[in-house]
Amino acid sequence: MSSTELASPPVHQLASTPLHLFLGRTPLWYKKVVLFCLALNVLLYFTVGPWLTSWFILIEFIGTLAMALKCFPLQPGGLLAIQALLLHLTDTHRVYEQVEHGLPVILLVIFMVAGVHFLRDVLFRLINHILLGIQSRIVLNVFTISVVAIMSAFLDALTILAILIAIATSFYDVYEKVISKVGYHDDPDPDDGHIDELHREDLDNFRAFLRGLLMHGAIGTAIGGVCTLVGEPENLVIGSEAGWDFMAFISHVSPATIPTLLAGILTCLVIERFRWFNYGAELPVNVRQILADEDRKLREATTKGHRLVMIFQAVIAALMVAALSMHLAEIGLIGLAVIILASAMTGVTDEHKIAEAFTPGLPFAALLVIFYVLVAMIQSQSMFEPVMQWVLGLEGRQQIFMVFLTNGFLSAISDNVFVATIYMDQIKLLLDQGLITREIFDAQSVAVVMGTGIPSMSTPNGQAAFLFLLMSAIAPRIRLGYGRMVYMALPYFIVCTLVSGVIIFNF
Repeated sequence: MSSTELASPPVHQLASTPLHLFLGRTPLWYKKVVLFCLALNVLLYFTVGPWLTSWFILIEFIGTLAMALKCFPLQPGGLLAIQALLLHLTDTHRVYEQVEHGLPVILLVIFMVAGVHFLRDVLFRLINHILLGIQSRIVLNVFTISVVAIMSAFLDALTILAILIAIATSFYDVYEKVISKVGYHDDPDPDDGHIDELHREDLDNFRAFLRGLLMHGAIGTAIGGVCTLVGEPENLVIGSEAGWDFMAFISHVSPATIPTLLAGILTCLVIERFRWFNYGAELPVNVRQILADEDRKLREATTKGHRLVMIFQAVIAALMVAALSMHLAEIGLIGLAVIILASAMTGVTDEHKIAEAFTPGLPFAALLVIFYVLVAMIQSQSMFEPVMQWVLGLEGRQQIFMVFLTNGFLSAISDNVFVATIYMDQIKLLLDQGLITREIFDAQSVAVVMGTGIPSMSTPNGQAAFLFLLMSAIAPRIRLGYGRMVYMALPYFIVCTLVSGVIIFNF
């Protein structure tokens, strides 16, 4: 039993009223807000109607994401989703269709994240060498966003970010075990009571360093993902409707994607140089020394068996990258193959050890299903229909530019694939009816690619990779909440959206 469990009795032992038991240790004011919203939605349904009520529920759900550090959104968000079903704002058949549509992402989160867990030893050693080898903070962060962007053009963004999160968690665990009074603390303490006073400043700086590194990586997945047909799931939808193969997709979008990618990398350089938007934290000298010492200890303690495990993990990691780059199967199925190979070849057969690998991904997978309930509600209530009709009623460059902007706005509050699908269905219909030329259709398709991929980085729920980072176990430990993510993404959002927008307008 951990020290946390000893110090913190179960919630039901402390609860004296139903309100205290509801949502556990969540702040009382937040519990009251959740209950108020649930009551308000019923009142709205019978006064202003289902369409406006759906918008309120969507905004409230986004609010639960914003309060992720106070309470994991599965419970309050799930209550809103259940209420949407009870009020018949959508139905279980539409929800199942959305879940079925999003099954590749769910399988990815369940199996690929677990697969990365079985490769963490070799990944930790590799990234630790890079981290300790690059002394310059600016060079390290520019290197990170550049490599992640390039990899995200050919591999899955969630997989790459899962690797970064696993590595950051390993770094944090190594440092915390050294400086903690109790050796290890698995429950984030907002007051850092388990940390010796001498190490508080270094810990704060280390958290800031990891926040910057992970946010640069998350941004890299967005600006790289728009570059190719396989970079983002919505790109496959758009490419299929437009009739573009891999090279045709690159040919059409590269006038917009390449300048946007370079603008993103330049933004990283500038904000790190001037330490803007919470970036610019150095890796503390003491932390670097602890990580170096840990690396040395691992090397000294490495046995022939350990080396064999590392070799197997490295080979399996290389096979995983090859399989992902060639898209031999759905990403989640490749992740399952990684789990089987890595556990079999390294002797991990205990059921409980295998179960540990699924712990990081399953809560997020459950939250994704809740998210698809909201997407089904958006579809059932045609919530985006007025926006689309207005945009497609415009003409010329103005229409193409507004397709870009409204795609970004709707993707920032909804699901990228869903938004891309409904837009492509509409503009394909206009092409088939002869109301627009092929040239305009291609320009609109590029606008959908850039809109769903770039402006949507303004919020964590706008990108699956961002939401995964927000919901990860490392986020509360490094104090990375919704508001801070929005603030740290802001310079990238402004610069990349401006660059993309200017190109789209003059396309």
